[in-house]
Amino acid sequence: DWEKGYTAQYYMSVVDPATWRDIERIEITGGSISKESTGLLQSADVDCVKYVQGMERWVRIWLTARQDDSSEHVALFTGLACSPDRDINGNFESNKVQCYSVLKPADDILLERGWYAPSGFDGASLIKRLLSVCPAPVEPVEESPQLKSSIIAEDGETRLTMVWKILKAINWRLKINGKGEITIIPITETPSYYIDAIEHDIIEPKITATRDWYACPNVFRAIEDDLVAIARDDSPDSFLSTVNRGREVWMEETNCDLNEDETVADYAVRRLREEQEVSHVVSYARRYIPDIEPSDLVTLSLPKQDIVGVYKINSQNIQLGYGAKVSEEVVQYER
Repeated sequence: DWEKGYTAQYYMSVVDPATWRDIERIEITGGSISKESTGLLQSADVDCVKYVQGMERWVRIWLTARQDDSSEHVALFTGLACSPDRDINGNFESNKVQCYSVLKPADDILLERGWYAPSGFDGASLIKRLLSVCPAPVEPVEESPQLKSSIIAEDGETRLTMVWKILKAINWRLKINGKGEITIIPITETPSYYIDAIEHDIIEPKITATRDWYACPNVFRAIEDDLVAIARDDSPDSFLSTVNRGREVWMEETNCDLNEDETVADYAVRRLREEQEVSHVVSYARRYIPDIEPSDLVTLSLPKQDIVGVYKINSQNIQLGYGAKVSEEVVQYER
């Protein structure tokens, strides 16, 4: 029962990139794992003793959790280990090893000039091809939507940055499990977990909650070449409007990224609506629960703290210490 207390032990293994299996064990003394919903998604810093210098290795971090007479063996992170720092105290030497996401190889390779993702192609298949330089297994859960328009690589475009553009175009996401296996899946609409203060109380008492609405605009100006469009929010039903705030808050964009068949006026209206999405950000520490990752949804039911609803996980930090404590940030958007 992950909601109750358990003892935790950790170790790191070396992974064979050809078979993606463990081949050697390395003892560790601590560290942390960071996870986000964008970019490389994951990284880790691991403290260990007598780590081999001068080479990159694929590694996997394991948690062995024991509770009464039962136990479970869970992979927390798999990635590329390199650049160890040496801490020397007399005859004793320890290492802090930096570990990068399994997506790192794709981020290190620039696309050729003129490369493009053609319209009409299955987006997940293109993503799998772009990520083929990573030794980790990559699989879509199902056939994905086709691209409605071509996406052309810009200067400095890497395989990974193109992956994120395709994901945005088809409205899908990437998810990496503890074994480093990459899954291409639709953006979820179903919460992965339910947290409350009674039956599922896994959160520590200290919670930080902020609503960032002060900088939201109520007037948006879009400029594209010689065309200018202005969208305004003058609605008495909107708490961000010029009417209710009693003043105008402007935002401007040039070189607008128009959707297919979208006018500059349509763009201004869309962007004003997007910028008026108020984020309710909640940060807390909780018990570790397997298979809950950034970009997943969680339901929070804490009425006394005025924190109720479905939130998207933005980031996590897992401490490789007592109970594998998770520091988590979630966000809810409201209009």
